[in-house]
Amino acid sequence: MHSFLYRANALLTFSVTILAFMCAIASFTDNFNSATPSAQVQVSLTLNITADLQSLFTWNTKQLFVFVAAEYETSKNSLNQVSLWDAIIPSKENAKFSIHISNKYRFVDQGNNLRGKKFNLTLHWHVMPKTGKMFADKIVMSGYRLPQQYR
Repeated sequence: MHSFLYRANALLTFSVTILAFMCAIASFTDNFNSATPSAQVQVSLTLNITADLQSLFTWNTKQLFVFVAAEYETSKNSLNQVSLWDAIIPSKENAKFSIHISNKYRFVDQGNNLRGKKFNLTLHWHVMPKTGKMFADKIVMSGYRLPQQYR
């Protein structure tokens, strides 16, 4: 005869094993999702952001962290990023949006090194699953240039 504690331990071990197996399967199924997000960003002291990120949501997706960054090169660094806007998208219903806002964070040129420089606007996203590994991707929109004169 096994004691109560022995049986409780066996039941708990079995339950945790099944839970770990289910988490591994949930994480594995995310590899079969073929996401096709799209976005368009326009800048002129304000941001016009239109994005459809619904394809990033699966049954295992908890939320998305999305941000727009201005990316440029300098002589010291091959990649500089300035975050202009960010948001957390909690559900698939909120993942298709069009907003018109001013910059959430300032695009500051310390030392007047960016006058006339080219830069890219990049929409980054991080998919946060309920279980499994988090992954990130981006859409780069190029062809922007800062003015030669500004205050």
